[in-house]
Amino acid sequence: MGGLLNLVYLSVGLLLAPWLAYRRWSQRKSIAGFREKWTGWMIRQHPERPCVWFHAVSVGEVLQLQSLIAEFAQRHPHHEICITTTTSTGYDIAYQKFPQHTINYWPFDFTWAVRRALRTVQPELVVLVELEVWPNFLRIAQAEQVPVVIINGRLSANSYRGYSRLKPLLRPLLSTLTHVAVQSAEYAERFAAMGVPAEHLTITGNIKYDRVQSDRNNPKTAELRRAFGIGPDDLVFIAGSTQDPEEYLALDTYQALIDEFPQLRLILVPRHKERFEDVASLVHRRGLRLIRRSEMSQLSTLNPQLSTVCLLDTLGELAACWGLADIAFVGGSLTQRGGQNMLEPAGYGAAVLFGPNTWNFRDIVEQLLLRQAAVVIHDVDELCDTLRRVIVDPDECKRLGQTARDFVLTQQGATAKTLTVIDGVLQGNGQNIRHAA
Repeated sequence: MGGLLNLVYLSVGLLLAPWLAYRRWSQRKSIAGFREKWTGWMIRQHPERPCVWFHAVSVGEVLQLQSLIAEFAQRHPHHEICITTTTSTGYDIAYQKFPQHTINYWPFDFTWAVRRALRTVQPELVVLVELEVWPNFLRIAQAEQVPVVIINGRLSANSYRGYSRLKPLLRPLLSTLTHVAVQSAEYAERFAAMGVPAEHLTITGNIKYDRVQSDRNNPKTAELRRAFGIGPDDLVFIAGSTQDPEEYLALDTYQALIDEFPQLRLILVPRHKERFEDVASLVHRRGLRLIRRSEMSQLSTLNPQLSTVCLLDTLGELAACWGLADIAFVGGSLTQRGGQNMLEPAGYGAAVLFGPNTWNFRDIVEQLLLRQAAVVIHDVDELCDTLRRVIVDPDECKRLGQTARDFVLTQQGATAKTLTVIDGVLQGNGQNIRHAA
């Protein structure tokens, strides 16, 4: 089975090779950590200690782990914590957020890479965030008696429909999981239908809520406020986690309103670091003054006669930056990305806006809209009209933000339940902990 999967992966890799080569040339993007992923090369800082391996695919999953890993480290001070990611941005953020822990790349799902990684790390437990299952990894982990759990598990309606077509193949694979801690009863039903035994499922809630900051006076947000020169009377509009063409729409809206509302400030936060320069060029082409977070020393050379746009072109600061927002547009929602995390601006009490394409956060979106705590916009005209409406009516802006914040605060507590699951597996009770959380 492993050899067959290797052959399939290699065949797919050969088919994709021209596209990957073009992508690397056109976008200056290479496969992050290719050597480590291909060979399964990993490091251990403290090989004499027991180890738990946490895997987070990219930035969002890495950030979800902050509170959980901090609490886990307090409970298990003698364990080494190994964190892996798949993307380069996730790897960079992991190094930034967890400097005291061991950071590696997740291996490709070839038998040789998986075996080498597992035998190097020798984990007591592997913890996967949300849904990141690979056949060879799960097979080999089971053969080497390494328990694997999923935390914060989610299975969207679209994913479920796709996976259902492969149910005969996925059922034996998912049945190897020691435990699955899911965000909701709906997700639990879908995992059960895919073959996860009911006794291996626990509903813990969504740990994303627990890491949401609600204090706008936290030190990091205060630092960004000073850096961007945000005054007490400024009205801050943030377009965060954006993709092309969402920055265009934010700039169109800003330029349409700035004469009418001179206190309006715009902060752009592109989703991917590879687009920082393109977005900076876009702002310059519009004749706007630009403040870049990465180049604050240039502030004194800028022309104060022009309207000012701020660009957050650093990694790992968006969560704190949302604390500056009076009005927040969450990107990836007017494209086919499926939306980005809207909990962070909601937690700060910003008036939250997003487009209609938010299937990655469907449950959260449904709850916010049910409470009339967010607004869906479809194009630049609606974005402009909505901003004008909440600026003219500050009570409505405040109501939107306060309702969203109240919702976030009532949903917290999943981290403690998830840790109960993890502790249960470590103690050898992974199949009997459904009600412990």
